[in-house]
Amino acid sequence: WWWDERVSARFRRNLQPTLTYWSVFFSFGLCIAFLGPTLLDLRCQTQSSLSQITWVFFSQQFCLLIGSCLGGVFKRTLAQSLLALFASSLAISLVFAIIPLCHNVVVLAVVMAVAGLAMGCIDTISNMQLVKIYQKDSAIFLQALHFFVGFGALLSPLIADPFLSDTNCILANGTANASSNLPHIRKSLVPHHPGNLSHYDLPMKGMVVTRVSYAFWIMALINLPVPIAVFFLLYKERMVPCFNGSSHPLLSADELALETRPGDKDELSTAGQRPHTAAGHEDLFSCCQSKNFQGASFTYFAVHITGALVLFMTDGIVGEYSGFVYSYAVEEPLAVVHKVAGYLPSLFWGSITLGRLISIPVSYRMKPAAMVFINVVGVLITFLLLLIFSSSVVFLFVGTASLGLFLSSTFPSMLAYTEDILQYTGCATTVLVTGAGIGEMVLQLLVGSIIHDRGSYSFLVCGMIFGCLAFTFYALLVFFHRMYPKPSPELDEASPDKAAVPEDTGQYQR
Repeated sequence: WWWDERVSARFRRNLQPTLTYWSVFFSFGLCIAFLGPTLLDLRCQTQSSLSQITWVFFSQQFCLLIGSCLGGVFKRTLAQSLLALFASSLAISLVFAIIPLCHNVVVLAVVMAVAGLAMGCIDTISNMQLVKIYQKDSAIFLQALHFFVGFGALLSPLIADPFLSDTNCILANGTANASSNLPHIRKSLVPHHPGNLSHYDLPMKGMVVTRVSYAFWIMALINLPVPIAVFFLLYKERMVPCFNGSSHPLLSADELALETRPGDKDELSTAGQRPHTAAGHEDLFSCCQSKNFQGASFTYFAVHITGALVLFMTDGIVGEYSGFVYSYAVEEPLAVVHKVAGYLPSLFWGSITLGRLISIPVSYRMKPAAMVFINVVGVLITFLLLLIFSSSVVFLFVGTASLGLFLSSTFPSMLAYTEDILQYTGCATTVLVTGAGIGEMVLQLLVGSIIHDRGSYSFLVCGMIFGCLAFTFYALLVFFHRMYPKPSPELDEASPDKAAVPEDTGQYQR
């Protein structure tokens, strides 16, 4: 391994749960990226209009946000976390299987809302469980986790592509013009913004000829091993009621004793007899209870808020750039041909996935704070150059790749940095995941309205403004980090969490 023996040994001890959380995040990526390419075929399947079908986008995104907020409800114990992940990953497979049976747009929106809730739970729980397992070593494993969501997001459009309709999938008279522009319409569809596509005559009645059902059934089968892996982890942890007697925990008592400091053994044996709660890690609504505010300093709240605002901006940039870069490219002054412009969103997501892969070894050598600084500065410089060379098609492609690379590791690095500041207490993961989800949804809607009113050039101006705000909030986060009180060594050693979860043991918590 290119990391040290301590981290390598910690990974080996937690190999099965780590791989399980990575695989669950693959489900998240698989589900988050299929809707855009398949939306026109789903429009035909439900015989709905463009404005109606874009509500399906909104239902998924909105419920993803709700699921992220509620995810903390299920992570008070390991059993609740794994049961929630099992239900969520199984729900995604069922959603893929059910989508071809949805012939009404309202039913489809409800099904996608269920998928959004499952994705939100996966997002919050997987991030938090890895932070709980690896704590100060979590950055590298969070980078790998977010690589898998990128890998899933790249795979699902590739699976869907052979089954997408080349011509209008509702056979009716007078559809030649719309049929010839289907690739353009498909790339231009973003949540709640059909834009200026309403003049295309897309029929709502007629014979439906689409093969997209096969794509969803293939994705359901590909995703099926994920809930099986989570179930197997539940079985190994003796959390399946029917099979408690024959299985063994992932970490034996002898190994646990070796990892534990001598003074902590008695406390650990006592803690092992009761369900272990996730101290300090709550759902968003529990975080807002007054008991969590007692004795908290101003900087405690400031770290949560500024960290969430950085991700609000950076994840918002990901959403607005991936949603509108195609529309920006095909309009004046660039006027890129539709087929060439269609490669831009794929290039952007490919760069994000590549950047996350590169960030895995880099995060071991570089502190999360430094990585976030490089990311936000890189985003700023990229948008500045895109504005300067706004008439260059070549630089649009170069800038798109550069932006994807810089944005790729922002979320896991920020999560590792903020949790480290707060000593793995508080509500950092829940607040950051929720902030990122809100940013991706809100900024996409905002930029769509601005582009409609002000023209395509405002797309880059908005990105530059969001980048400046992200850098400003990061600077404030660093400032509040300097002010944040350091924990007392005596209190640190005496705290209940220290006895139950030794900082350097890497044990898998029950």
